[in-house]
Amino acid sequence: MKHAMRTAGVVAVFLALAGLKPAAQGATLQEELLKDWTANRDELVKIADAMPEEKFGFKSTPAQRSYGEQILHVAGANVMLMKMMGSKATAPAIDMKATSKAAIMTALTDAYDFGIAAIKEQNGQTILETVQGPAFLGPSTRARLVYFGIAHAQDIYGQMAVYLRLNGIVPPASRKSM
Repeated sequence: MKHAMRTAGVVAVFLALAGLKPAAQGATLQEELLKDWTANRDELVKIADAMPEEKFGFKSTPAQRSYGEQILHVAGANVMLMKMMGSKATAPAIDMKATSKAAIMTALTDAYDFGIAAIKEQNGQTILETVQGPAFLGPSTRARLVYFGIAHAQDIYGQMAVYLRLNGIVPPASRKSM
């Protein structure tokens, strides 16, 4: 419950910021959502790919998800949220039991590509329409579902960064010079 409340708070900040734009800038909310979703996709694909295949079963503790399961969790959540937007695009089938790096990476990219298709279907009016979200969010705008997906993925990203570091791997975003 704390996770959902924290993530919902992050979503609220994203939505508040998304409504702000300089007068000279002509970007629409749909374009900004697409840009942020795509950037999130790129970041998650990089961190997912950073772990060698033989470590995709690694768990930080026995009670936790494995590295591969963390990635599948993001993919599954993304598909669920994007389906709730009422997309006409066909949702990919995510094999939540996949264990190979190739299958897990495909699930992740397919889920994000489905999100891109769902966002592209929207316009300035439909992106702000309320649809039924998951039980823990309740009725939500389509924009809120997108930003919740991004916030959720970032939460899991943080966990994945720990998994990498426990295996002596520097996460890709930490390799950049500031």
